[in-house]
Amino acid sequence: MKQLTKAEEEVMQVLWDLQDAKVADIIERLPEPKPAYNTVSTVVRILETKGFVDHKAEGKGYRYFPLLSKSEYSHQSLNRLADNYFQGSFKSMVSFFMKKNELSLEELESILNQVNEEK
Repeated sequence: MKQLTKAEEEVMQVLWDLQDAKVADIIERLPEPKPAYNTVSTVVRILETKGFVDHKAEGKGYRYFPLLSKSEYSHQSLNRLADNYFQGSFKSMVSFFMKKNELSLEELESILNQVNEEK
């Protein structure tokens, strides 16, 4: 899977939230300063080429929708991060983030409880 650029990820965040949107809808949800219509349209077409987005015709325009869920992308991104920086070890990755973010024992326990509940 290809990695998203910052601009592509911003557009995908909006599409994941809306599930289905015209370019104008995407622009409306983006932070200020709003990018030009043509800029967002180009980003959406690049996402389509990369296989992240597809479209359906609506009137004279298109509605775009994600082909990959946010959860799937997050999972693949975390795997890539672990592989590229932690020799594939999630244990090393979690340990790194714990140290860098100075998690307390209570916070770690809370995370573990949440993981156990989701199993």
